[in-house]
Amino acid sequence: MKSLSIAFVAGTVLWSASAANARPDTRAMTCAETQALIQSRHAAVLTTGPNTYDRFVRRYGNECDWPEVPMSISVPTRDGQCRVYRCEEPVLDFPD
Repeated sequence: MKSLSIAFVAGTVLWSASAANARPDTRAMTCAETQALIQSRHAAVLTTGPNTYDRFVRRYGNECDWPEVPMSISVPTRDGQCRVYRCEEPVLDFPD
């Protein structure tokens, strides 16, 4: 009986640890909720599909490491596509 109790406690701890580490999913939120979450946290890692995730940042802030800057992209949300920002290196196109 004691080993069953220990197994139950261990399973509960593992389940709660994985639930606590779950990323918010943009597909389960509205665009406004997604943007508000990013604004409130300044940067957030969000799930965007069954096997995809990314780190999104505020438009104006210092969440990107140099030389990266916030670049606009679309992510799927419950109410359609939503414009958010992620850090990317700018493409410099110098004339020849």
